[in-house]
Amino acid sequence: MSNFFNKMMGRTRYVVCRLFVHLAGSEVAPILGVLNRAAREAIDAEGDLEVLGEGLVEICETLLRYDEYWLSAANEGDVFWNEGEAGDYVNELFTDCAQRYGAEFDISSSSGFDQPLSIPVTRNIVIMLTVAYEGEVPELETDLSNIAALQEGLKSLINLQQKLKFRAIQVHFSPAKLGEELTNDQLLQYFPELIPL
Repeated sequence: MSNFFNKMMGRTRYVVCRLFVHLAGSEVAPILGVLNRAAREAIDAEGDLEVLGEGLVEICETLLRYDEYWLSAANEGDVFWNEGEAGDYVNELFTDCAQRYGAEFDISSSSGFDQPLSIPVTRNIVIMLTVAYEGEVPELETDLSNIAALQEGLKSLINLQQKLKFRAIQVHFSPAKLGEELTNDQLLQYFPELIPL
């Protein structure tokens, strides 16, 4: 009833949601290149929402192309009628994502030109997408722990960018550095909410 009342009063509906996608397999390493490029472009653009949105679209399109490697997923979120409260929740989710294993992106890291090339193959990647938007998107405001729903959710994120409805976009991923590995034990420890697809 309060949602109906808020709509009648002309109040803006803000949704904050976070989506986890876990990909596994020996062929998932190229996704790290897409993620790192999007992260560098976001840093260079100093958080410009248009640039962040374009990076998010590229990440979503890449995830949709690699859907055969999806192993588990999870999502959470909330609806707010106050922009400040929505912003606080975005900050809370950002802090939580940043504290997880291997989710710290280091722009100053050298590529190791002087070191021999022997890097472990990345077999697990967890991508955490946090967005805040205005309006209502049923495809994102439901359980996304099955493949069809997750595909629709990612397509909805792409559509939100085209409609310029985003208020905040954050992308974290683990491992964030080339050469780091996310083990199955670390998955259980740092990403307990993941549900097998």
